[in-house]
Amino acid sequence: MATAMSIEEKKALIESNLQEVLNPEIIDAVLKEGRPLKIYWGTATTGRPHCGYFVPCLKLAEFLKAGCNVKVLLADIHAFLDNLKAPIELVKLRAEYYKLVITELLKAVNVPIDKLTFTFGSDHQLTPAYTMDLLRMSTAVTEHDAKRAGAEVVKQVDNAPLSGLIYPLMQALDEQYLDVDAQFGGVDQRKIFALAKDVLPRVGFKERAHLMNPMVPGLQGGKMSSSDPDSKIDLLDTPDDVRKKLKKAFCPPKQVEENGVLSFTEFVLLPAGTLKYGKPQFVVERRDAEPLVYTDIKQMQDDWRSDVLTPQILKPAVTDALIALMAPIQAAFQASKEFQDIEKKAYPPPPAPEKKKKVKKDKGTFYPKKVEAKPDGHVEGEDAAKVNLGTEGGEKAIETLTLRDKS
Repeated sequence: MATAMSIEEKKALIESNLQEVLNPEIIDAVLKEGRPLKIYWGTATTGRPHCGYFVPCLKLAEFLKAGCNVKVLLADIHAFLDNLKAPIELVKLRAEYYKLVITELLKAVNVPIDKLTFTFGSDHQLTPAYTMDLLRMSTAVTEHDAKRAGAEVVKQVDNAPLSGLIYPLMQALDEQYLDVDAQFGGVDQRKIFALAKDVLPRVGFKERAHLMNPMVPGLQGGKMSSSDPDSKIDLLDTPDDVRKKLKKAFCPPKQVEENGVLSFTEFVLLPAGTLKYGKPQFVVERRDAEPLVYTDIKQMQDDWRSDVLTPQILKPAVTDALIALMAPIQAAFQASKEFQDIEKKAYPPPPAPEKKKKVKKDKGTFYPKKVEAKPDGHVEGEDAAKVNLGTEGGEKAIETLTLRDKS
């Protein structure tokens, strides 16, 4: 039987590997009460889930291990509001697909899924009470503050729709309607979290804590994004696709910053090593030497800077580990017709490009369209006069051709 964790051990596990925590005193107060901390993590169901989702899911595993109650919000209405990336009917199908994918992803990293709850945004966001509270919040937030809050999350375009201003208000209000003590998300959500911290008390709701994990750079550097196929690996990508993408990945020798391959190892493969080794560990095989065994990222980074660990040996190790981690997700997909049907409906292939219509060439007004050549060489028809060389045929015309004397 597992030994009960102390308050200090629970707090350390809850806050481990996070970049920032807002209002940690709220977490302390809940733990001192002796009840489970209630946390929610939300994801807008837009592009296809990619391997970057291992990062929050591994953190959810730690929350659950610390005895927290965890809710996963599949934010279908938010996905619709984000610059209308997809019609609401398609967004709802994608929410179902996300639920299936995230469930299998959590299973792949040994998260006990019976200890968490999935909920759809549309389950509570379309109620009259929620709408009234959203309108009340809108009177307490300026356009400037709403736009600033969503700047790193909502797609920024010229002449943006009003929905982009509603998005951060709803994310803040969800904390109240999901009845949680804390919200978890990437550090890119910080401005929305700050808005929630400021505005909820103004409309009579309590302040929550906010837990932020670092953003993992994409394979080409910068943010990992569902809309950029070269920056991420889809959870259903084939092993060959994974190899090709990692082979092209931005992974400069001796450079730690913005190194997507090294960061992915830090935030996914090292923690996931617990599944295989019973502790965080990552092994890099070498052809003519003993393997490099890492149990913390600092040693990896030191070896990277000193060129002991190089792209030539790290990329193959990351490729093999990632393919193994994704295998149970893909096996579940192949075994479930429901899973496959939802995927096809949620992400239908783009329509085939229209074939170019053959345009009949216009050969000009002087082209004789209405003539018919006869075996003896003469022509007949409406335009015969335009091409007829006369009764003497072409011989006379040729006789008239002369060379100009240049002398």
